[in-house]
Amino acid sequence: MDRDNGNNAEDQDKTLGDSKATQPTGKASGASPRRIRYAVVGLGYISQAAVLPAFAHAEENSELAALVSGDPGKLKAVAKRYKVRKVYSYEQYADCLASGIDAVYIALPNSMHREYSEAAARAGVHVLCEKPMATTEEDCQAMIDAAAKTNVKLMIAYRLHFERGNLSAIEAIREGKIGDPRIFNSLFTQQVTPGNTRLRGDLGGGPLFDVGIYCINASRCLFGEEPYEVFSFAAKGTDERFAEVEEMNAAILRFPNDRLASFTCSFGAAERSEYEVVGTKGSLRMDPGYEMVGDLKSELMVGGKKQKTTFKKRDQFGPELTYFSDCILNGKNPEPSGAEGLADVRIIRALRESAEKGRPVEIVPPEKNQRPGIQQEIHKPPVDKPELVRAHSPSQ
Repeated sequence: MDRDNGNNAEDQDKTLGDSKATQPTGKASGASPRRIRYAVVGLGYISQAAVLPAFAHAEENSELAALVSGDPGKLKAVAKRYKVRKVYSYEQYADCLASGIDAVYIALPNSMHREYSEAAARAGVHVLCEKPMATTEEDCQAMIDAAAKTNVKLMIAYRLHFERGNLSAIEAIREGKIGDPRIFNSLFTQQVTPGNTRLRGDLGGGPLFDVGIYCINASRCLFGEEPYEVFSFAAKGTDERFAEVEEMNAAILRFPNDRLASFTCSFGAAERSEYEVVGTKGSLRMDPGYEMVGDLKSELMVGGKKQKTTFKKRDQFGPELTYFSDCILNGKNPEPSGAEGLADVRIIRALRESAEKGRPVEIVPPEKNQRPGIQQEIHKPPVDKPELVRAHSPSQ
């Protein structure tokens, strides 16, 4: 799943300084298009398993230029593998920002996103930040304001906004293939191992932030609308893994036109990754629907007839890099933006409030001018599974 998962000292908060970095200048006259120089911040699971290998598929406009980690041994090994000369500790983050990089890919625990994003924005460095954008609405808004103040681009790394399987599902529903969509239902569950940062409350852990956000974002994109009321239950049982976070959350989201979305996310159940939208004329099912390491499969059923499609495994991170670099070079506003990240965090906050108070919670829906569509699909071949250095998947 999408998060730094090194479980090392590098996952702790650091104090940052102010600095300035060189702004990208776009295409030089008579030269080939320049490449955006990235620093990857955090070398846990998602960085090593997906982000770093993806640069090989984004070479047309993106370059891995620097690494930031709190683990010197990991820095040395990973830098050697990817031939990266610029390496920095977290205490040297300001130096990294001043080293001539154009953008950062922030792959740190959730509670650290605001601090590192704001520091980059202050330095004039563009920000591609893993989801969830942050742990509070206030932090999200601060990140948006910081980027706007220095006129840098801010994008939240929703990898499925560029993946054909999910974009095709959105397109099918927009075209009315299942009639009026009425019901969304989803499961996203896994067994998270003891000691994983996702189980730490101080780092913004818990299933809603880590996997529930996929269900929330999918329901919003598929319905093409924003929920205005939510209700949620939380459970943790007696498993000692869940001393600081919930083991699972079940939720219901009420959308305009009396549409309902429901989902359950868990850190203590067997792996499932699926969603279904039921309309007045048919249904569309994705199973698996959220995975990054395998095929995605859809089933469209209308009038008793099934149409099955397999979307073969592909690199879902190279497209993010390619797209964001293009936005920087050509002055385009990215989708998913900071507003997209804020929308999901606002819903998570309301769901947590509902579970705590035992009642529905109303939300003021934001105005949304951008939503993902099939035109955003970017295909890249799958990456070879790299050998990880002191990093593990959440379920290992």
